Amino acid sequence: MDHIAVLVPCYNEAQTIAKVVADWRQALPEATVYVYDNNSTDGTGEIARKAGAVVRQEYMQGKGNVIRRMFREIDAEAYIMVDGDDTYPAQYGREMVNLVLERHADMVVGDRLSSTYFQENKRPFHNFGNSLVRWGINTLFRADVKDIMTGYRAFSYSFVKTFPVLSKGFEIETEMTIHALDKNMYIESVVIEYRDRPEGSQSKLNTYSDGLRVIGTIVRLSKNYRPFMFFSALALLLLILALVFFIPVLATYIRTGRVPNFPTLIVCGFTVIAALQAFFSGMQLQTMTQKNRQDFEMELHRCEDRLRTRLREDR
Repeated sequence: MDHIAVLVPCYNEAQTIAKVVADWRQALPEATVYVYDNNSTDGTGEIARKAGAVVRQEYMQGKGNVIRRMFREIDAEAYIMVDGDDTYPAQYGREMVNLVLERHADMVVGDRLSSTYFQENKRPFHNFGNSLVRWGINTLFRADVKDIMTGYRAFSYSFVKTFPVLSKGFEIETEMTIHALDKNMYIESVVIEYRDRPEGSQSKLNTYSDGLRVIGTIVRLSKNYRPFMFFSALALLLLILALVFFIPVLATYIRTGRVPNFPTLIVCGFTVIAALQAFFSGMQLQTMTQKNRQDFEMELHRCEDRLRTRLREDR
């Protein structure tokens, strides 16, 4: 079992990966640096191996798939996850790891948005998207996470071994944050400097398609983690829609004593029934979600027991 594991998911980062590995070996000499090569075609894996990293392969394309593999295969007391594009300085790693090991944080977020991100990142839609996602999640979950989509994070053993990775791509960071918020895990932030990719290095993030996937992930996870709120909002929307079409029918009836638009009235009735079904479905799903949280707490206890057992065996 490693004391500290540095996890570097990579796809075609030959230009920067050697420097990233060297920086982390210097910043955390006691750590093991793992580079997971996600079908690179530019020799990223071989360069990382020569730089001193442990290189493994993940053949299913997508950052979420790489992280799923990492979390399954690697056991450590503390983990650092960082991109292979040299945008995140290794100098903050020690502070982030100490928050996990000494203060028992479950996840430490490398906060770019409170520092140099908006000056360094030259893609305005990325900046807008980061701010929008941060506002949306903090509003939905009544939280104050400073940077939702950062790829620079530290994790505890318990977080890594109990986090169900469902996303396949770059929306994985959003999923991590929502999971930690929903399960009432201890989240810390460290303000970091962010530097844009060096010239010639290409981002794998597509502003529009990946942005839409992130928004879809927020909607999907809010439905899964906050079902009563989600379905109550749906019920309210259906009820308002029914009232909008019902009021003219009612006004005509009051004025003439007749109902000339029976199809509209029938549709309004079915819409109200759908609203009631959505509301009560939300109540039932919220009860199930609460039961899942209770089960998760018991799984955390078992996970902590496994960690203590592993540490005793290693000593």
